[in-house]
Amino acid sequence: MAENPALDHAAVLWSAEAADRGDRPLLVLLHGYGADERDLFGLVPYLPSEFVVAAVRAPLAPPFPAPGFSWYPIGRASASRGSGAEPQSGGLDGSDASHVTRAASQLIDWLDVVAAGAVVGLLGFSQGAAVALQAMRLQPRRFSFAVNLSGYATPGTVAGDAELADRRPPVFWGRGTRDDVIPTFLVEHTVTWLPEHAELSGRVYQGLTHSVSEQELADVRIFLEKQLERLAPEN
Repeated sequence: MAENPALDHAAVLWSAEAADRGDRPLLVLLHGYGADERDLFGLVPYLPSEFVVAAVRAPLAPPFPAPGFSWYPIGRASASRGSGAEPQSGGLDGSDASHVTRAASQLIDWLDVVAAGAVVGLLGFSQGAAVALQAMRLQPRRFSFAVNLSGYATPGTVAGDAELADRRPPVFWGRGTRDDVIPTFLVEHTVTWLPEHAELSGRVYQGLTHSVSEQELADVRIFLEKQLERLAPEN
């Protein structure tokens, strides 16, 4: 199976020029299926300015006529296992799980070039959230925290899971009661998996679909401000 192409350095949107980044913590934004780096970059005004924010573009183009980019391909099993879910929702078989791992590895490779030694947090939506959690599982010491918006933890075992469970990094998980894109079995898996591997906080938003609300953004900001307080002695 061919590997994902490397992330496009020229497609990354930064909230600060290289000369102005210094040793500030880095927050990496990972968009969802069919979007691009501009999608989550619009959240920058709502995020604490102490972070340097980088919005990256996923490496794959979804099959025509889907727009934008994706972190990993969607198998046919997705539609059959998710009740009422869109095909891109992600019913994962073994090959799909390996796709998520491959995408997370590509993200880590990009960070090795642009942010070696930096304090890094991840914020992902949907597919991007799954990649964020998978990256933490691959390198539990590399990432300080993660924000999981309308996403899920990938089923299966990763070599770093035991270490992640020992470290228990902070993770915020926000999702809506009317999200019909993420299949129920993935939500149920994540409900069990996340508390066993992370210091979990978050909220289920009444009436919210597969999207982000103003209230959720306010909660994310509070979470990120707490992470800045926690990280202050390291910066």
